[in-house]
Amino acid sequence: MSNHLFDAIRAAARPDSCFIETLDGRRWTYGDMLALSGRLAGVLDTLGVRPGDRVAAQVEKSPEALMLYLACVRAGAVYLPLNTAYTLAELDYFIGDAEPRLVVCTPKAHAGIAGVAVGHGAHVETLDETGGGSLMELSLAEEADFLDAERGPDDLAAILYTSGTTGRSKGAMLTHGNLLSNAATLRDCWRFSRADRLIHALPIFHTHGLFVASNVVLLSGASMYFLARFDAEDVLRLLGAATVMMGVPTFYVRLVQHDGLTRERTAGMRLFVSGSAPLLAETHRAFEAKTGHAILERYGMTETNMNTSNPYDGERLAGTVGFPLPGVSLRVTDPECGRPLSDGETGMIEVKGPNVFKGYWRMPEKTKAEFRTDGFFITGDLGRIDERGYVHIVGRGKDLVISGGYNIYPKEVETEIDGMPGVVESAVIGVPHPDFGEGVTAVVVRRAGASLDERAVLDGLKDRLARYKQPKRVIFVENLPRNTMGKVQKNVLRDTYAALYSGLADA
Repeated sequence: MSNHLFDAIRAAARPDSCFIETLDGRRWTYGDMLALSGRLAGVLDTLGVRPGDRVAAQVEKSPEALMLYLACVRAGAVYLPLNTAYTLAELDYFIGDAEPRLVVCTPKAHAGIAGVAVGHGAHVETLDETGGGSLMELSLAEEADFLDAERGPDDLAAILYTSGTTGRSKGAMLTHGNLLSNAATLRDCWRFSRADRLIHALPIFHTHGLFVASNVVLLSGASMYFLARFDAEDVLRLLGAATVMMGVPTFYVRLVQHDGLTRERTAGMRLFVSGSAPLLAETHRAFEAKTGHAILERYGMTETNMNTSNPYDGERLAGTVGFPLPGVSLRVTDPECGRPLSDGETGMIEVKGPNVFKGYWRMPEKTKAEFRTDGFFITGDLGRIDERGYVHIVGRGKDLVISGGYNIYPKEVETEIDGMPGVVESAVIGVPHPDFGEGVTAVVVRRAGASLDERAVLDGLKDRLARYKQPKRVIFVENLPRNTMGKVQKNVLRDTYAALYSGLADA
């Protein structure tokens, strides 16, 4: 039987070659990957997971967690990675919406998550960061030689929840064809081969770490240092033995600030890639000055995987995200009517290609609204194409905040703040932050006589929202600025507080 994505992974796998190595010296070959993913796929089958069923995972990063993703691909299940920072209130929505057959969580979170999952008809197993837990215990009884489920290019491989313009998060449906086509394109464009060793310090509940980094390595038969999290000291120690690093802008800010980042330390590296949030031009220039390497910035999103990339050969322009990838069509249009604009004009970025998702889970009307009749997906990002063909991202038409590589939809945070005693209304914005790209910032109008202060608002959000969604600052004002139609002018607020975090750069 044919399994579109895993057949390609299997074809690149040399059983004796190294696939993953961790800082504590643990090592997995591609043969180990095939065996463990096969046993975990067997567990899924034994637990009643059938092709098309969803498997949700809120677990810490580990090689075994990555093998669970591969097991889902092999079993024909639809993998649903969940941010480890999500609260039980947030998980209740995701599990209720996706209706997974199985939820995998950490042992310490089992009691709380089981209370949510069982109510939605899901079975629960555990997996910890060291490879322990009930899921791994069950795998011991399974055979390594699993017969992969038949899956074609149009079959779902994953659902990733993403922020939208209204309401709660939406599930972006990604197919085997979406993931395979994009990984193969990036492998070729970025010249990946078996000789490469990637420094992987990204989370694997996110497109960047799970699909861009991991799938590109798998399709090229390369290997990776698999770090639980980013630590500048750890990365600097590994640079001499690695060839590629993928990161978010925060990683590069931290490295530039470290005295250990030198040309000598990075001499064996061939590529540094940045994405998930805008890379400041000053960080790009500072990194190149210290290392001689120009960071390659690219542009993608949950719904589309990667759309553009600065060139491997050729000038990597700071402040741009390069050119559309092979097979991807990109245009800039008038946000009001969809009319294509000329080079140099700013408008809505729209994309089309095999990388673009199938639609939003159980939201046919929302899916229809986000696509043009000719198949182009309306990204919600504002940009322009310069005279040389480089794409520039200049803003987001949907007020999305990207902080530390994570998408935060302001309305979700505003709803929580507006429900607090003493609050009239709030507006949540993203303003430049030296470490996170954008800092989540709440501007709040208090009721007359209310004693509410910044600490009370922040404390009230601790158990309601994932930490990355929580504001870094809360500012109180008499009134929010509005236009003649009564709409809050968030652009005015962003301009007003643009320098709020600027002092941190020198701290």
